[in-house]
Amino acid sequence: MTPAETEVAELCSELIRVDSSNYGDGSGPGERAAAEVVMARLAEVGAEATYVESAPGRGNVVTRIEGADPGLPALLVHGHLDVVPANAADWTVDPFAGEIRDGYIWGRGAVDMKDMDAMMLAVLRQMVTEGRRPRRDIVFAWMADEEAGGEYGAKYLTAKHPELFEGVDHAISEVGGYSLEVDPSLRLYLIETAQKGLAWMRLVADGTAGHGSMLNPGNAVTEVAKAVARLGSHEWPVKLTPTVRRFLTEVADAFGLPFDPENPAPVIDAIGPLARFVGATLHHTTNPTMLTAGYKANVIPGQASAVVDGRFLPGFEEEFLSTVDGLLGPNVRRETVTHDIALETTFDGALVESMIAALKAEDPTARAVPYCMSGGTDNKTFFADLNIRGFGFVPLRLPAEMDFAAMFHGIDERVPVDALHFGTRVLDRLLMSY
Repeated sequence: MTPAETEVAELCSELIRVDSSNYGDGSGPGERAAAEVVMARLAEVGAEATYVESAPGRGNVVTRIEGADPGLPALLVHGHLDVVPANAADWTVDPFAGEIRDGYIWGRGAVDMKDMDAMMLAVLRQMVTEGRRPRRDIVFAWMADEEAGGEYGAKYLTAKHPELFEGVDHAISEVGGYSLEVDPSLRLYLIETAQKGLAWMRLVADGTAGHGSMLNPGNAVTEVAKAVARLGSHEWPVKLTPTVRRFLTEVADAFGLPFDPENPAPVIDAIGPLARFVGATLHHTTNPTMLTAGYKANVIPGQASAVVDGRFLPGFEEEFLSTVDGLLGPNVRRETVTHDIALETTFDGALVESMIAALKAEDPTARAVPYCMSGGTDNKTFFADLNIRGFGFVPLRLPAEMDFAAMFHGIDERVPVDALHFGTRVLDRLLMSY
């Protein structure tokens, strides 16, 4: 095994053992301790890095490896050090023990995304130790706060320290590059090239406050409830973006299925649990998530509100919001809680070709296909503002029986050790050849 393969599992376990839970309200432990692990492991091999603390305890690490050709644009490889919280009572193992059992590394962050953090660290350490230089500058970034919007991570760095990303025009990060086994002779590797937009909306109705025993035609709770029901039950029509259409075409071909753009359900069904990643990218979604109204059983409140998690397809934001407003009705207004763009790039170019070549070199059965994420990552949210073209690429060759989608924010999150070995080999090939 390569030096990176030899140490990547322990690096992953070490990072998992650092509780960097992000509660989204500033009450968590922060990322400083995890960032210190990264800094220490870089220092061991003589790699210099920049530590940026955006707020007390919110640590970010950035380093740049100079390439052989300064005329080439740089590549950004980034990951986040924070994780979502975990309730130990629900888990088979301690979620922050980094236990290696049955060929898997278990723990919060094993796939989201301390696996990639560890692969980045292992590959970088090997490159520095062996004195190898990539073709172009490679910027490695381990960042804070992705799980709560990036305020103390990517947003802070791109706004306050854009010089750290000077010359970068492409980036790779999470939720892509993982395998879907069709049969022993063919694995599809899903590379993320698009992400839906985000529209968290507060729906507000003002009414007439009064006694609960009386007639009240201006009941704010009733108005909000009707709007929530209309949005939550609305059947958004299938609308295939270029990325989704190509993905479905590739999957249909791989499984020997007919592809009907008007009825893509059979193709989605073929990918099993991964349908959770892809199914919501066939159309917009509006999921009610919160309701707020009143303070006493016999008092009709003067105002009621709800929060809806809306996700819209790339290129169709105006259509989405127009439809939402039409469903609300005249007595409910929409306020923005959080908004983020949708983004889509094409599946072409030198980086894509290098990703495909690196995958096939390590897995001759590999076929790379683009796909759209229903959620969002730092790739879209902030680096797009620096004109950096982002892809989701964390190369993992997974067991056919593994429910990979269930690992994200799930109980008993884990990643195969063999997948990490595979990932370090692919990542090393990619960074040295691109």
